[in-house]
Amino acid sequence: MNPVSSKPVVSAHDRLAARVARRADLRQARGMFVIELTYKVPLAQIDAMMKAHVAFLDRHYAAGTFLISGRKIPRDGGIIVAVGDSRAQLEAIMAEDPFVASGGAEIRIIEFRASQRAKDMPARLAP
Repeated sequence: MNPVSSKPVVSAHDRLAARVARRADLRQARGMFVIELTYKVPLAQIDAMMKAHVAFLDRHYAAGTFLISGRKIPRDGGIIVAVGDSRAQLEAIMAEDPFVASGGAEIRIIEFRASQRAKDMPARLAP
């Protein structure tokens, strides 16, 4: 303990070891993907498929694949951040999206290697 405060003293070595461990966790994680949907049909057609699209999203949130998603601004598509074993896996999953399967949207999948993250990410994402 620090004699001046009640906080434990953390050595530079311990701080470095913790940083290295966090980076190792990120390197061992499944692939990270940003999926961009771009609408190809009028919004009225998109809105008609929204219930089925939300059910699709819910299935993949429950499966642990989707992390966060939402509409683009302006509303010409959406974004999904996902994890997966491969780009091919994400392409197959997205082919099942009602927007994509109907031809109402096209997708662009960007794979990236996460090398850093905010320590307080859940707090930052809270509404």
